[in-house]
Amino acid sequence: MRLIATEEAFAPREYFEEYLKLAETLDTAEARYLKMYYKGPLVERLSDMDVRLAEMDRFGVDMHLLGITAPGVQAFAPQLGGDMAERANDELAKVIRAHPTRFAGLGAVAPQDPERAAGEVKRIMTELKLGGVIINSHTQGDFLDAEKVSPLLEALVAHDAPLYIHPNFPPPSMVGPYSDYGMMGALWGFGAECSLHVVRMIMAGVFDRFPKLKVVLGHLGEGLPFWLDRLDNRYANILRRGGLEPLGMRKLERLPSEYFRTNFHITTSGMNTTAPLEFALKMFGPDRIMFAIDYPYEQTEEAVGFLRSASLDAGALRKIAHETAETVFNIASVQDRVSV
Repeated sequence: MRLIATEEAFAPREYFEEYLKLAETLDTAEARYLKMYYKGPLVERLSDMDVRLAEMDRFGVDMHLLGITAPGVQAFAPQLGGDMAERANDELAKVIRAHPTRFAGLGAVAPQDPERAAGEVKRIMTELKLGGVIINSHTQGDFLDAEKVSPLLEALVAHDAPLYIHPNFPPPSMVGPYSDYGMMGALWGFGAECSLHVVRMIMAGVFDRFPKLKVVLGHLGEGLPFWLDRLDNRYANILRRGGLEPLGMRKLERLPSEYFRTNFHITTSGMNTTAPLEFALKMFGPDRIMFAIDYPYEQTEEAVGFLRSASLDAGALRKIAHETAETVFNIASVQDRVSV
């Protein structure tokens, strides 16, 4: 059975060099956190395709869907961010051309320059023929509900580009309580930041303005599937009490959970236990769920072993393992990719 992993971190070595130069000018918990990773052996696993392929072969993973690692090009000033996105995307396309049956990719954009980012979406989907776009959540404190990023969202819809929103460290406006006890990264801060981002998008009416916008979230939805009924309940309660205007809210065309059920897919990255997967399947079905590892931050052996041992019927297993990813990210069959 084909196994496509859909949240697999990547970056060219130039990215790490630029980030470390930036980090030397910053005295922040985020900079200290990432120096720990970006000065160590993890860089080889993120940038060396031979090292990656050896691990994929060892554990029977057929394909990685590659996307630039957090915090991505959003960490940089607009000009450098846009330049780095283009260079990273060129490198990604080169990797895919060299290994068309083993890699697909999500292009990076720099939302700090929305017009340039919109142009890069077009290049990603037409010239480079990648499978979608990845944005590492907030951009220097700005989220995708902001009116100024409308050109970027318009381009995503126009080019039918699925958007993978990968978590980021909490922005300066919220990072304080997360900076203690190692909480600011994947331990807790990533999920809190990314779920906040998505709820902002829903409550701001982004999916009323862009009903065809397709979003993918890792980690089985960043905790939001468990919270959807609560979101509906509290939104309806505020609506009944006439609280929208006093609270600065807007009237949505649908309940919050309905947008999640129609505009979102989720992946299993970093979630390798039975109960959460069973809950997600009951909530959304296998057509909305895709396998992911979160390489190299999670263990390939653990993720693959979990999926292969999961109590899934054959149809659900095929969808989660590869069929849903093939549809969402327009990944051709093995035979088609070999003939390219």
